[in-house]
Amino acid sequence: MSNQPPSILVVEDFEDSRSALRRLLEIEGFLILEAIDGRQASETAIRELPDLILMDLSLPTVNGFQATREIRAAEKCRALPIIIVSAHDTNEMRDEARAAGCTDYITKPIDFDQLRGLIRKYIPAP
Repeated sequence: MSNQPPSILVVEDFEDSRSALRRLLEIEGFLILEAIDGRQASETAIRELPDLILMDLSLPTVNGFQATREIRAAEKCRALPIIIVSAHDTNEMRDEARAAGCTDYITKPIDFDQLRGLIRKYIPAP
């Protein structure tokens, strides 16, 4: 058993949002990996195998839907929890996110208590 805390890949192109999430999640005891676009997200997820991914949808190079599909295409990442974090809250967006392979969906602005509950649903407290 590893002594390393559970890891979360935060995929967010806005530095302030990424930094705020990193600080909040580090306080919770998680190891944070970061990606600033969809391409980097899929490469990092497949290489590092984080315990969970927080995926923005509106990203440069490759959007969150496509990055999620790329991650799901890697056999070792099929069961990886991917939570979409988006300002878009329509049934169409949620349906497309599910079709791409996301596990859950939370809207911005992020309610951190709600996010904490979602994370705990998939990985235990460190």
